[in-house]
Amino acid sequence: MNNYKEPPPPYSPQYPSTHYGPPPTVTYPPGPAPGYPPGPTPAYPTYYGPPPPNQGYGATTTTVIVENPTIIGACPACRVGVLEDGFTCLGVMCAIFFFPLGILCCLALTEKRCSNCGAQFS
Repeated sequence: MNNYKEPPPPYSPQYPSTHYGPPPTVTYPPGPAPGYPPGPTPAYPTYYGPPPPNQGYGATTTTVIVENPTIIGACPACRVGVLEDGFTCLGVMCAIFFFPLGILCCLALTEKRCSNCGAQFS
């Protein structure tokens, strides 16, 4: 292809054509032999119309009540804020004045406060 005057190669490659021949003939099972009656008719009636109306039996109605999922740590009052733990004033005073045992009192006297609405829960 050093010579720019010759035409480019074809875009689609030339594959050798293969001839598969005509499709095979399919033989279907023969119909009923002449002189014999057709097979038995089904025992149920063939009905192609709309479904029959509800007769009042067999249909049940179930009502499902879905409760809102409870999010752990969410405020029960506003359902938006997050509850944060905090120590009460009495708990901090107990921790200072009654030092070794006061820390247990301080940990026992905590309150939860909502970050959104400010509601306090003990």
